[in-house]
Amino acid sequence: MSLTQKNFRENDPADMYSAIAGFAGQIKEAIALGESGPTIPKGRVKRVVILGMGGSAIGGDLLRSYISAFKDHAGVDVVVNRDYNPPTVGKNDLLVVSSYSGNTEETLSAYEAARKNAGQVLVITTGGKLGKSATAAKYKMITLPSGLQPRAAMGYSFFPLLYTLAIKSEIFGAGVKRDTEKGIAEAIGLIEKLSGDYSAGPKRTNPAFALAQKINGKVPVIYSATERLDTINIRWRGQIQENAKYLAFGNLLPEMNHNEINGWSHPSNLVGKFITIYLRDKGDHRRNVKRIDITKRIIGKSAGATVEVESQGKSPLARMFSLIHLGDWVSFWLAALNGVDPSPVPVIEGLKKELGK
Repeated sequence: MSLTQKNFRENDPADMYSAIAGFAGQIKEAIALGESGPTIPKGRVKRVVILGMGGSAIGGDLLRSYISAFKDHAGVDVVVNRDYNPPTVGKNDLLVVSSYSGNTEETLSAYEAARKNAGQVLVITTGGKLGKSATAAKYKMITLPSGLQPRAAMGYSFFPLLYTLAIKSEIFGAGVKRDTEKGIAEAIGLIEKLSGDYSAGPKRTNPAFALAQKINGKVPVIYSATERLDTINIRWRGQIQENAKYLAFGNLLPEMNHNEINGWSHPSNLVGKFITIYLRDKGDHRRNVKRIDITKRIIGKSAGATVEVESQGKSPLARMFSLIHLGDWVSFWLAALNGVDPSPVPVIEGLKKELGK
């Protein structure tokens, strides 16, 4: 079935389209949650340790990537843990526990192992077992709206955390607070504009749909520099895999220049079925800029197609979310092109059931 302006939402009964289109509104609501939420005494925090999995952990990864872009962030580092076992935490650590459902097995395990040793605990959830435990323990908590797929609630998993730590509690310093306030305002305006372009139906003039068409029938491999775009690289892959039920791979520079780049010659009958997508940002290290240019030329001799995507905006925050929003829409249009419902993830749910036996 070919897509038209009338039929492209027929395989989207849960309305992932509107969830993505309304992302700017979600950011505004998320900021309000941060404004009305708890304050963290900044003098006691030397490190932020975030526990989470999947879509709930992305918010922590984005915070880590964003804060690392600042040379001065008051000496407070961010660590993200995706496992049953947490890192060692102590009295100077803020433990952030992020689980949209509140029932994520790995996160609950790490939370129980770490919470008694942490100096402070902040929980971000809609409820579940985690919400009950946090309420009983009188931990600081941000309660999120329920009813969304965790990956469609990324604004809720990131912006209340960002606002609480960087602006309200100012634990990363005054410079980060000032730049974050400006960045949030710019990001909201930019997302509103881009969403109008990317949601405009299956048309050639829609950049997100055009990129989905280029990907369709090929295997996307997403490359980017490590600094600031590492989490966005993961987000692109995850959205394509979950929304479009479509294989996607990726890696980061400079590391892939020391191994993966050498593998693009074989299997010679398959490499031409891949499409390489380079995510680029004006904040990329100058040596990584050169590495990407050279890598693109080398791999371009083997790959079936090559695409470059440049971030938009002035502030680091706006540029990051310009790429995130494009990736979300590309995944939606790729799902539509293949007649796939973008919302359910039956394979993941089946795996959870098997683990629960």
